[in-house]
Amino acid sequence: MENSTVLGRVGVALPITFSSTPHADLQRDAAAKLEAAGYGTAWTNEVLGKDALVQLGVLLAATERMTFGTGVANIWVRAPQTTHAAAALLAQAHPGRFALGLGVGYPQQAEAVGREFGSPLATMRDYVSKMDEPTWPPAADGAYPRLIAANGPKMLALAAEIADGALPATRPTAFTVQAREILGPGKLLVMGLTVIPDGDRAAARAAVAPFLAMPNAVASFAGLDFTEQDVTEASDRLVDALVAYGSPDRIAAKVREHLAAGADHVELMLPIDTDYATGVDQFVELAPALTSL
Repeated sequence: MENSTVLGRVGVALPITFSSTPHADLQRDAAAKLEAAGYGTAWTNEVLGKDALVQLGVLLAATERMTFGTGVANIWVRAPQTTHAAAALLAQAHPGRFALGLGVGYPQQAEAVGREFGSPLATMRDYVSKMDEPTWPPAADGAYPRLIAANGPKMLALAAEIADGALPATRPTAFTVQAREILGPGKLLVMGLTVIPDGDRAAARAAVAPFLAMPNAVASFAGLDFTEQDVTEASDRLVDALVAYGSPDRIAAKVREHLAAGADHVELMLPIDTDYATGVDQFVELAPALTSL
């Protein structure tokens, strides 16, 4: 199977909210708006209770050219063989328009389905390996790229070994350089970038505060020229490195930084709980500054 999926240089993550589920009609209309605005790819998240592959099946059918990807599919939601079968069917039905991003998630997500989280590296290796185990009936003949959510060098190295690329998020351009070196040429590097259109540094700091408060946050910036104080105090320098905020031109400049550092594609992500319709409109307004990059 030849994989001809095309992501383009810039894509958008569909706005994420945990307080409600946007109506299917609203989601279809949003996808059509983003496609008309010139974006080549849209991404969606997945948690227990939300099936990203079903969602993208609806959106692929509602659009003509746009590629859709999972950013990311949660490996605790379904068996690996089922994930492959679903992904392959979407790829067969919509050739060149689907990409599968996979994430190991968090221990509490494993616990919610009665599983042990274990070693993230071993868990992801086992999952991807089992995706290709034979089933009856066999999976559809549909090719698609597999990307692994990788925010550290060890998971990046695993992605280079067993996948078509990696999908890190909320990382400075220094990490993009490091990721490209680890992945090597020929592997896809999709960088998730938080954006706050017309926002300021205070809004950017609030958006990344939960991430910087995680137990492993300090360690995750090791070797990237940021100190423990930068992380614990959410320094201006770190916030400016992680978030693109302000005018469309300023956001486009940050996207260009990641592309120049080795990213193949930049996924724009709005802060969690941004209103769905409002977020789509913000992406449409940004499009003229971004879709020609």
